[in-house]
Amino acid sequence: MRSTMADVSGAQHEHVDPAPDDGLTVGPAARVVGTTVRALHHYDAIGLVHPGGRTPAGYRVYLEADLDRLRRVLVLRELGFPLQDVATLLAARDDGDEDGVLRLVTDQLAAVDARIDRLQQVRAALTREREAHVSGVRLTQDEKRELFGTTWVENEEDYAREAEERWGATDAWRTSRERTSRYTKADWEQVKAEADGINARFVALMAAGEPADGEAARAVAEEHRQHIGRRFYDCPPEMHAGLGRMYVADERFTATYEALAPGLAQYVSTALQANAAGR
Repeated sequence: MRSTMADVSGAQHEHVDPAPDDGLTVGPAARVVGTTVRALHHYDAIGLVHPGGRTPAGYRVYLEADLDRLRRVLVLRELGFPLQDVATLLAARDDGDEDGVLRLVTDQLAAVDARIDRLQQVRAALTREREAHVSGVRLTQDEKRELFGTTWVENEEDYAREAEERWGATDAWRTSRERTSRYTKADWEQVKAEADGINARFVALMAAGEPADGEAARAVAEEHRQHIGRRFYDCPPEMHAGLGRMYVADERFTATYEALAPGLAQYVSTALQANAAGR
């Protein structure tokens, strides 16, 4: 325990020369250990650290042993121990009660862990709050419903959380977040208009009997890929093919396309994969 406290103390307080043999009065002692005169007076009053010497004139002074004890007090305070526990710890240490020291340190460790858990919760809440302000979707709830539909609004938080879990560490995710963070409502309206136009062309081709892997469908698929690259993130063909597979593997994407036209999810998926294979 002694070496641990000495190590932490050395990391937290500037090195100073030891006290002279006749000790230091309260002001110089406070400066040496890095605290205030008021704190030293308080520690003296509660019996935590008493100055152990006197000058020839009768002034009370802190000897080197007193300064060491003060440093230990300050380290324990920095570690979060309340003064009552500091006093108990020092007494146990003085008495050689290693079990008592271990119990107090273990209790304090549990308290620190609890604070860390709480701070992590606070940090997560602050992160969500920050992202709410820098998010690309700077829209009211009614505007979101107008642009993206009620289902998307109701599941917005789940979609965002899942997307970050899947792709949060990728360059594509970072690029998309950076770009969309600057989008206004007008920008989103334009993005949606472009996407709606692409979907309408897919619907028209499917209704006309054009094959999903044919030239016309592949051309619209390439338009879809360029739209993603221009508006969100660089989307190379292999990534685009992966999106196509996801459109039929994830029922939420499938439902979005099926709501436009039955069979459209598979049609778009095939078109995207055929276009990627041709590139």
